[in-house]
Amino acid sequence: MKTYDVIILGAGPAGLSAGIYLSRAKQSVLILDQGTVGGQVILTHAVANYPGLPELSGYKLASEMKNQAIEFGCEIKANDKLLSLNFKGKDKIITTKSGEYKGRAVIIAVGGQPRRLGLESEKLFQGLGISYCATCDGDFFTDEDIVVVGGGNSALEEAVSLTKFAKTVTIIHQFDHFQAYAHAVKAAQENPKIKFMMESEIEEFTGDANLSGVNVRNLKDGTPTRLEVTGAFIFIGYVPGSDEFKDCVTLSDRKEIVTDEDMLTSREGVFAAGDVRQKKFRQITTAVSDGTIAALAVMDYLNGPDPDKI
Repeated sequence: MKTYDVIILGAGPAGLSAGIYLSRAKQSVLILDQGTVGGQVILTHAVANYPGLPELSGYKLASEMKNQAIEFGCEIKANDKLLSLNFKGKDKIITTKSGEYKGRAVIIAVGGQPRRLGLESEKLFQGLGISYCATCDGDFFTDEDIVVVGGGNSALEEAVSLTKFAKTVTIIHQFDHFQAYAHAVKAAQENPKIKFMMESEIEEFTGDANLSGVNVRNLKDGTPTRLEVTGAFIFIGYVPGSDEFKDCVTLSDRKEIVTDEDMLTSREGVFAAGDVRQKKFRQITTAVSDGTIAALAVMDYLNGPDPDKI
């Protein structure tokens, strides 16, 4: 069993930022991720508001973070399925498909997953017309009619990005107003390829081998509408990836991990950062902030507070 000062679960912006700080401070760090390094950020078409950087793709930003973490000494294992956790002792034991690891401290930074509508027909067409990633799948729908579900920043921004490929984009939103910043709303409203169906929701996805249409119902008057589309992109929020930790740390009613301002959970030596944590705002910059704070708090936990800061 290999031992590390810190094991970080999750290789998104929060986990990578924590790894950068810790490894630069000469702590031995292992970052484990059950998926692809970068987390949800790699699904973002363009990041335009990261301080100090010009607009770049989410994939590019995540790649730079990963390279920096490796250069400072982090060991990173991706696509490594988590099998079991034991946080009861002073040393934390984590077992994955690649082996068993011991850490003096753990940072949980697993983020979340796109929220689903929960329709049975949604399951049938996932990957067959239904997507949760504009960057990944947008070009598959070149010159085709598609819908985007949602009314937040992600839905509107990704709808605009999808107009680079699609013939038309119809935004379907259950309310009569958007939960997005004014600039995102304005960009969508001024795009000639975008149409809107407000106070509406999808009742069913239809098709044979692939998606060919959606049945929509107006929530105000019950009017049904059939749209002939080959693609549906769903951006209605996220679900924290906290299920595997529910018996280890305290969760909120929304299944977010509860922490204090130092990112410490209810379990000694276990910290949490990023979108899996209970918080109000979820941005790349807030994830980076969480990861930084968690790393500094872990160093205090492992080595005692910096005497210059007492």
